[in-house]
Amino acid sequence: MVMGILIMGLGVALFKLALMGNDPSSAMVMAIGDKIGLDFSIMLIIMNALFFVVEIIWGRKYIGIGTFFNWFGVGILTTIYLKIINSLVIIPDAFLPRLAILVAGILVLSLSGSLYQTADLGIAPYDCLSIVLNDKTRFQYYWCRIFTDAISTLICFLLGGIVGLGTLVCALGLGPFIQFFTKHVSRKLCGYGDSDMQGPFSKK
Repeated sequence: MVMGILIMGLGVALFKLALMGNDPSSAMVMAIGDKIGLDFSIMLIIMNALFFVVEIIWGRKYIGIGTFFNWFGVGILTTIYLKIINSLVIIPDAFLPRLAILVAGILVLSLSGSLYQTADLGIAPYDCLSIVLNDKTRFQYYWCRIFTDAISTLICFLLGGIVGLGTLVCALGLGPFIQFFTKHVSRKLCGYGDSDMQGPFSKK
């Protein structure tokens, strides 16, 4: 869980450095905050509180220490990573270097999400939405993740927010990548066998 959240801060930082659009949940929160005149940090707390209500009602078993570590820790870690990276290197303005940073961000964010969720020590409120859908429907997890990210992207767009390449790629790509890392990396690190149905992502 700790490894996943530490890596997640780096993934979010890479997205910000790429300047090609934020992940769908952050983009949506920024758009809503701009629309009603609230700072991103305040709006994020409010939105997480709303998502947490859903988690309490339908996903209470996913609430744990990881829920709150993710809720309040990722932002701090992202700021630290940004300061370290900006002090060490200068990011070129060219398209290809920023695209490479974006791709790295997608992979790191997917791996981190898979790690901390599969550890089963608590799921962040937004991430829990797709897991609850996975539990309550016959759809595989990656389709549920694509659905929640697509809805977030649509809300961002309708409210006049910035929808960049990174936002669109995340909306379509995070689910399959998280599913891949869960199957080939995270479940093995957590000691889950092929037939072990414990924890999130229990559906094959």
